[in-house]
Formats: sequence, C-alpha cells, structure tokens
Amino acid sequence: MQTREFFVSAPGKVILHGEHSVVHGKVALAVSLNLRTYLRLQSTSSGEVRINLPNIDTFLSWEITALQPLLAGCKEQGVLKELDADLLNRLRKFTGISDDSTDTRSMAVLAFLYMYLAVFAESLASITVSVWSELPTGAGLGSSAAYNVSLSAALLSARGTISSPLTPQQESARWSKEEMELINRWAFMGEKIIHGNPSGVDNAVGTWGGFLRYHAGNITPLSWVPILRILLTNTKVPRSTKVLVSGVKDKINKFPSVMKPVLESVSAVSCTCEQTLTEMAAQGPSAEHYNILEELIDINQHHLNVMGVGHSSLDTLCRVTLARGLHSKLTGAGGGGCGITLLRPETDTSVIQSTVEELKACGFDCWETSIGAPGIQQHSSAALSQGILKILNSY
Repeated sequence: MQTREFFVSAPGKVILHGEHSVVHGKVALAVSLNLRTYLRLQSTSSGEVRINLPNIDTFLSWEITALQPLLAGCKEQGVLKELDADLLNRLRKFTGISDDSTDTRSMAVLAFLYMYLAVFAESLASITVSVWSELPTGAGLGSSAAYNVSLSAALLSARGTISSPLTPQQESARWSKEEMELINRWAFMGEKIIHGNPSGVDNAVGTWGGFLRYHAGNITPLSWVPILRILLTNTKVPRSTKVLVSGVKDKINKFPSVMKPVLESVSAVSCTCEQTLTEMAAQGPSAEHYNILEELIDINQHHLNVMGVGHSSLDTLCRVTLARGLHSKLTGAGGGGCGITLLRPETDTSVIQSTVEELKACGFDCWETSIGAPGIQQHSSAALSQGILKILNSY
C-alpha cells in the first residue's frame, strides 16, 4: 500500500439530449452533473476489509483470511480481463446475494468485493472504504457509475497500479489520460456487475467529466465546453426504464414512417446543441447561445412526449418553470424520474428561489447545481467541506 489515506470524488450524469434515440443508432449528449460521490480509503492493520455506505446505512467487514479462498482458480490475478463469472458466482454464494438481486446495497457490496479481490489479488490488504454521495440512487443520475469510478480510482491508486497524482501543494488533482482510461475500464466492470449490460456512458462521464457524445457505441469526450447552471428536479415518480424503452420500440415498429423522422430530429437536436456549446467555449457565451439552448430544450421535450415517455409530473415541472421564463426537459428514461432546467447567467436569485419553493410544494426534490463538472479527482482533506469530511471520518 503506497498511501495510508486519501480521498477521491466522481460526478453524476444527466442526458442533455438524445434520450431513447441513442439505442436506435442516433446521437446523444451526456454531461457530468456537479453532484458528486466522495470516497475515503484508509490502509489499516486490522486484517479486515471494511466498507461503509452511510447513504444506505450499510457497514460491513470481512476477514482477509475468509476472502482469500475465493481467489482459488483465478488464472491471471490482478489483470483486467472480461468479467470473471466464476469469481462473481463464488462471491454471490459467499455474500448470499442472489443472481436476480437488484437491491442497491447488495449490488454495491458485490461490486466492491469483486473489484477489491481483482485489484489486490496478489496480496490482499487491510483497508477501510467509506463512501458518501450527494446523488440520489435509482434516479437515472449515474449514482452507481460515480461509485464505481471512485472505487476503481481509489483501489488502483492504493494498490500502486496507477499513481497518486496529488502533490502537497494541491487541493485536487487528476490522473493522466492513460491512467483514467484504466480507471474507466475497471469502473465499467463494476457497472456490468450492477447492471448486466450497461452502455458505458455513465462511467465514461464519471471518469472524464464534461460533455460526451455517444453515437453507435462510440463515446467521444468534447473538449473546451462551458459549465452551465441548472436546476435539477427529481419528481420522485418511480418508473421502469425497461418498460419505457420497450414502449418507444413498439411505437417505432407500429408507426415507422412517423417515428423515424422524430428520431432523426432528436439526433439533429443533439448535434446542434454540440455545435452551440463548442461556439460558446470558443467565442464566449452570448444571449443568442442561451436562446438556442432553450429552444432546443423545448423541442426535445416535445419529441420525448411524442415518443410516449412524458409524464404529468414532468408537465408540471415544465409549466412551473416556464411561468418564470425558464425552460425544462426530462433527462433519462422519462415517465417521471428527473428533469433539468437551464439557468441563464442573469437569472435572478429570487426567481430561482421561488421556482424551487413551488417545485418542492409539488412534492419534488430540487437542487441548484451545474453541468460540465470535472470527472474523477483525488483531493486533500482541505478540499472537502466539513460536512462531507465529518461523514467520511465518522467510522
């Protein structure tokens, strides 16, 4: 173990444009959300591996001597390959987590144990990992990916597989491109454990941050894009992504001549937004740039309603914000879930406060935050708020 203690964090994500069209080969834009997952890793001499997940009230520990036999038969220990189904099955039996479990706590623990054993396979080390997140779980905001990216960076750094980039003079630092590519690949492994067949978009956003273009399986980070202020609203209406995706597919099959142009238009919205963001970064943001972004938000929200993934709660969000001159759309699968509202630089604080108050009165959760935040980072303790430090240090 090269480092006795360090802190990392990774952002969540929202889909700016391109929901549902992306699975049909069209362009989508994903962007990092400045609500983050924070992780503290400590090396210890306890002979145990411990994980603390305050958000879901979980504290678990295992003796290293009990974990060691699980590695029997692993041919290339410590080497990133495809998911080792045998090791995963042994872990499921060891923890009592069933194959069909979707429980947040269980899947977080399973991903942690798998990555810990795979990274430290040659010499299991005593560590304590504490994780706390600003992201709500199950809201389509990339909370599991932020967890897996943070976990991958912390474990790989502690093992010495990648560097610990923070210098004494810095409060926050990032890894090299090559090291972040490795972090991203390990995080994708964790996402496979939790979700089965993920796209890789969420962990890529958590790793690289900023805006990413997703098209036909290819993920391309966009450079030099602006950070935008938003309101993020969680309607808290539960929905099934699987059912919503299936519904869009059925509608396309039933009305191909109607729906395929809609998908093309959604893709064009993504491309136009990408062009606008690039101009904002190169020329500086202007009122006209924000006008375009607002129009694209309105257009895309109508597209999503046409696809059948709108919801009365999202209509309420759009109505409440538009009454104050603000523009909103759903993000993610739709059918409830979350929505985003663009805030212009000149938007008055009183307008934001009254909007948040009315949305909360509707039973929604609401945060003022930003998109375009940095990806995975290592931090000194001085870089973290006292509230976050208190939670991470409480074990």
